[in-house]
Amino acid sequence: MANFKEILNDCNAGMGLVAEGLEKEMKGFMELHDAALEDKVLSPKTKELIALGISIAVRCEPCIVSHIDALIKLGATREEILETVGVAMFMGGGPSVAYGGKAVQTFDEFKK
Repeated sequence: MANFKEILNDCNAGMGLVAEGLEKEMKGFMELHDAALEDKVLSPKTKELIALGISIAVRCEPCIVSHIDALIKLGATREEILETVGVAMFMGGGPSVAYGGKAVQTFDEFKK
């Protein structure tokens, strides 16, 4: 079984390396990140659920772990994660079932 906390730490460390080498680009990316997640018509939690669904559909495990971490901090429930997995399955087919499972496993591990 994967250690999702280790995956999150590796992802964050990798992003730090990118930021060291591409300071201007990473600053721009983080500005986009912050602007995209602002609380407007859609709440930050809703936007993170959308990002999770996309992460599942495009099969990005570090993205899944990162968005689950953010969603837990925003108070997302296991049921909300499962519904998001369902939409990702609809859009991404069979592979999204496997990556959706990783999302649920990550949620369960992080909520311990």
